[in-house]
Amino acid sequence: MGARRRSGVVKVASLLAAAGLWQLLTVTDTRLWLTFDRLPTLDEIAGEAARRLATSVYYLDLLQSLVRILTGFGLAAVVGLAVGIAVARSAPTRDVVLPLLEALRPIPAIALVPVAILLFPTDEQGIVFITFVAAFFPIMVSTRHAVRALPTLWEDAVRTLGGGRRHVLWNVVLPGILPGLFGGLSVGMGVAWICVISAEMISGEFGVGYRTWQSYTLVDYPAVIVGMATIGLLGWLTSAAVELIGRKATRWLPRAEGSTA
Repeated sequence: MGARRRSGVVKVASLLAAAGLWQLLTVTDTRLWLTFDRLPTLDEIAGEAARRLATSVYYLDLLQSLVRILTGFGLAAVVGLAVGIAVARSAPTRDVVLPLLEALRPIPAIALVPVAILLFPTDEQGIVFITFVAAFFPIMVSTRHAVRALPTLWEDAVRTLGGGRRHVLWNVVLPGILPGLFGGLSVGMGVAWICVISAEMISGEFGVGYRTWQSYTLVDYPAVIVGMATIGLLGWLTSAAVELIGRKATRWLPRAEGSTA
């Protein structure tokens, strides 16, 4: 417990030190290689944050971005898991599907915005599609590699005892790939946030990304920083939730000494 408390103190201290450095550089209008004289001070940012927190639009933007990220990410998790398992365990599926996926994977999801605008009747559906694509590939790839890394001895043992394909899937494959799967889910969540915010800046009407870009166009820099802080907080909370679920789902795994379950 003492080590955990010390770790918490260090983390808080690092954040306070960064905030103090920001305040020092902005208050003194420091101009070195980087120019801090045009950035808002912590006082200005705090005032803008208090003003935003008192408006309903701020919470509407939060809700809109969360709905988009959770919808796109949830779809990507389901489809990515299914496709990853299919291409890893079925040669015909791999031959048909994998070449197309490998051709599409290098394309940044945000580059598909024009396609999404043409394909979907509403901007909302297009943003969810971009989020889905961004999260799908990390999840699919990590699932595929996790399935291929499973020891064949496990499946052979189950089949020797009379287990069929469905039994192997539910009792060997799915539990065995959980560590790799949650690694992909964590990466997918981070990439999904990058793309949903970018898509909101390009074609959104509500959302944290849209509001942050609007503040930039209005030269409201304190509001821009508040938007950036909000994005960072949302991304941290959702990624932490994925990691927490992952730790709970893999409690049966042996832990390294000093790690927390």
